[in-house]
Amino acid sequence: MNRKILLLAVPNIVTNITIPLLGMVDLGLMGHLESAIYIGAIALGSIIFNFLFWGFGFLRMGTSGFTAQAFGSRNLQESTRVLVRAVMMALGGGVLMILLQVPVANLAFLLIGGSQEVEQLARQYFYIRIYAAPATLVMYALTGWFIGMQNARTPMILAISINVFNILFSLGFIYFLEMKSDGIALANVLSQCIGVLLSILFLKGYFRKLKKYYNFREAMNWKAIKPFVSVNKDIFIRTLCLIFVLSFFTTESASTGDTILAVNTLLFQFFYFFSYFIDGYAYAAEALTGRYIGARDNTQLKKAIRLLFFWGLALSGIFTLIYGFGGEYILRFLTDNPTIILESQSYLFWIFLIPFVTFSAFLWDGIYVGATASVPMRNSMVIITLVIFLPAYYLLREPLGNDGLWLAIMIWLGSRGISLWLLSKRSIYGRITPPQPSPEGEGVSPLASEAKQTRI
Repeated sequence: MNRKILLLAVPNIVTNITIPLLGMVDLGLMGHLESAIYIGAIALGSIIFNFLFWGFGFLRMGTSGFTAQAFGSRNLQESTRVLVRAVMMALGGGVLMILLQVPVANLAFLLIGGSQEVEQLARQYFYIRIYAAPATLVMYALTGWFIGMQNARTPMILAISINVFNILFSLGFIYFLEMKSDGIALANVLSQCIGVLLSILFLKGYFRKLKKYYNFREAMNWKAIKPFVSVNKDIFIRTLCLIFVLSFFTTESASTGDTILAVNTLLFQFFYFFSYFIDGYAYAAEALTGRYIGARDNTQLKKAIRLLFFWGLALSGIFTLIYGFGGEYILRFLTDNPTIILESQSYLFWIFLIPFVTFSAFLWDGIYVGATASVPMRNSMVIITLVIFLPAYYLLREPLGNDGLWLAIMIWLGSRGISLWLLSKRSIYGRITPPQPSPEGEGVSPLASEAKQTRI
């Protein structure tokens, strides 16, 4: 079981790490141009796409859970249907973004603001990169499907390939075609399209036998697709709560002053950095939970969850040591501003707590996604956000100041893990019923037999 966890977790960690590395390369390329406005342009444009694409994160999570359960029950026909549904939903969402690009851009830049020159370049960046939306969302769906099929290696190869092409295109457009931030946007469009083409090659090579189960009409039948839509709707609402809290944290930091905004933004990078690693185990939790619920194997499910928390606890210990002994050095790497560094000293304590406070929420999220237990996950997130986080902040704001904001978000993060644990007996373990005995003399079904032989 440990080997299964690591084979799923490690490639996903590598995949996650490629995301900030690409962002650093883009910023580095813009940082060497003649004006800082190009950095501002891709920064503003990236914020908009982060919110748009993050909102569609349910495509990856919902697809992963349903596919893993189909895999566990040896139902290749259903896993093929899930793939079709996810891709069609992704294409629909991407096309909708393109059709609504003008009102979305107007609303976004009204809320974000920025100098006229930066906004003009950011709009140019936006109106080019928006055409990557269908390919980007399809990649979300395909990544979730591969993970559900217990294959984390292919998404890792795809992520690395996409980012390598992205960097090469960016270098070519900027240094040979003398483009600016528009070159970064165009590089993103082309690399995402190449990612989809590579995914099709992997689908053809690894899952050749699945095409005989393809039936578009059956896959898009409303009765069959309704649970998929319902789960994705719940995950979307959960994601909106997550976006709200993180945006609230930034907004309240900004209202305190520019220095506190800079301090909190830099310190919160420690949370994001830890999330890139612990998310690898959360993805493993999605795949294994769905697999064992699909197979109705409560023993293996409990074992997987127990070992996932062992690895999560070990990873938290490692990061606590790193942050404890090297937190200040990491901070000085992120900034050389003496005022920010001095002000940060008062709040470094909070980054030491991040790993142990947050790892449980990440793992339980993965477990619930794998179980497609979206309703309790949605409800707990809404209740914790409205009933715990907001009251905690407004009660702690006056006596504790910025420490009150950090304490409120730590309470929110810790409560997420605790609430999902309290609901797990019914929502996770209670979902498994003993399999019905096969009629006497009946052997393994042809579908199950072929599933064992299919290379996955």
